[in-house]
Amino acid sequence: MILLVTVPPGREGDGILELEWALEKVRVKGTDWRGVLLAETPLSKLEALGRLKNFETQAIQRVVPLERLVPARWEDIEKAVLELGEKIEGTFAVRAKVRGNKKLSQRELEVRLGSLLVEKYGLKVNLGNPDYTVLVEVLGKKAGISLVREKDVLRFEVVD
Repeated sequence: MILLVTVPPGREGDGILELEWALEKVRVKGTDWRGVLLAETPLSKLEALGRLKNFETQAIQRVVPLERLVPARWEDIEKAVLELGEKIEGTFAVRAKVRGNKKLSQRELEVRLGSLLVEKYGLKVNLGNPDYTVLVEVLGKKAGISLVREKDVLRFEVVD
């Protein structure tokens, strides 16, 4: 399981230590973006999120489980999203965050991928309160893609 973890810029070291304490078996790498870490763990999504949910953090702001890490190209992103889209039961929304890539736009990713899922699977879009969210996190030349429910994305209040 790969986790995209955000921390306040400059607190990456604290975030890495906290991830190591909470998950034990984990490899954490910094990225080219301040406050953005990638953590790789052999733990299941359920176990990793469970451990982090109950962990008292001082630095971790947000944890997003990523099911696929693909090259940040349209065809690779579309293929991964269509594979994950088969699992959607109910309504969905696509949310994208683009960092360090001029070829991809957040808005275009959300609209095009949403349209693709509607055409292919006949799904219903619900932007306000979807049953599932397709997350696309672009980090330069890589894109992390995930299908999550509300409870799968962890958010913490960090006090400076």
